[in-house]
This record gives sequence, structure tokens and C-alpha cells, in this order.
Amino acid sequence: MQDSTGPADQPGPLLDLHLTRLDYGPAPVLGEITLQVRRGETLALVGPSGIGKSSMLRVMAGLHDDFSGHCHVAGKTAMIFQEPTLLPWRSVRDNIRIPTGASQAEAEAALAEVGLAGREGDYPGQLSLGQQRRLSLARAFAVRPDLLLMDEPFVSLDPELVEEMMVLFARLRAAHGVTTILVTHVEAEAKRLASRIVTLGGSPARVTGDVQNRGAYFQLSASGVTSSGS
Repeated sequence: MQDSTGPADQPGPLLDLHLTRLDYGPAPVLGEITLQVRRGETLALVGPSGIGKSSMLRVMAGLHDDFSGHCHVAGKTAMIFQEPTLLPWRSVRDNIRIPTGASQAEAEAALAEVGLAGREGDYPGQLSLGQQRRLSLARAFAVRPDLLLMDEPFVSLDPELVEEMMVLFARLRAAHGVTTILVTHVEAEAKRLASRIVTLGGSPARVTGDVQNRGAYFQLSASGVTSSGS
């Protein structure tokens, strides 16, 4: 069971997850997992492909309720999927307004924040994959979430675009102060972006590692993105 309540400034963890089991058909995918996430953390969820990272993220988002256990989020949640999942028949602006309820001015401000100012009237098919990923980021932050869930957000991008997207995400995270859980199988992304790294392993999957990443390259600051110099 997954529930989401506010306000976001209540005491206790922002996310409290306790899974006892999640199956796909006869096969158990996730075993017993307990995870709490504090406000302000950026947590990377890592492990081999197919281990169940995306399934775990969908439980947190309330998109998968066929599991044993509970998941509680103290606030609003937004999710960025591996694919942009845009509305191809609606404008870039409406791709923010329709799913989030943002005003036209708010939608245009969100687009400007990710470098898409002037593209408001275009359609998703007129955007490159990198620009579509920027639109997905803008849409997620327009929700003003307390918890942002990101499922392999940089997959299929070339290294230069991955670098651009990581810098953009770090800037947005710093500006909005949003707690984030990032699924990735790329160790370098986890070490660069996350303040905490949780590893899944085994069959069914369980938490096999949970460490603080004090060497994270991008750190939160009041003024924006800073570098640890590592």
C-alpha cells in the first residue's frame, strides 16, 4: 500500500518504505526491503540491470500497488521515466500545463529554466531527444514535488549530453531543494550526483549496501551548484 500526505514539513522521513515481497507472476523480484529517505537527500539506487530498481521506484511513485508491505511519502511526488512519455499531439507548453495544472506563465518559466524558452509552441516531435529530456525535467519540477523520482534519466544520450543533463539537474535540484531518488546502473552518475548510494543485489533483490557519498561532485548550496573539487 502506498500513501502520500502533507504537509511536507512534518517531522520524520519524507519516504518510509517497507517491502516484504514483490512478485512478477510466480517469480519473486524484490524481497524484504526497508528504506527511509530524509528531506534534502539525493539517493542513488544502483544494482545490475533487471534487479528490480525500476519496480522499486514505481512502488514509491504509487504506480505499482501489487506488493506486500507499505510505502508512505509525506508530500507530493513527481517521476521522470526512462522514456520522455510526452503528449506528441500537444505543444511543448501544454505538455507542462495539462499534466501539472500549471498556468501558462508558470509553464513558460519552467521551460526557460531548462533552456527551452522560445520553443513553447513546438511539438515534442520537433525536439531532439536531449530537448525532450529537458522538457521532462521541466514538467517534473513544475509539479513542485517534495520527492522527485528519476528512472535512468540520462539513458541513450551521448556523453556530452549526459554531462549537460547532469549539470542541469544539479542546478534545478539546488534551486528547488527537492529530495531525489535516482535509479542508475552507471556508477559514475551515482558517485557524482548522490549524497547516498543504496545497492540492490540477490534474488529476490534486497539492499546489500547503503553508504553516504561524501565525495559527491555536485553539492547543494543556497546559491546553486558547487563542486567538491573531486
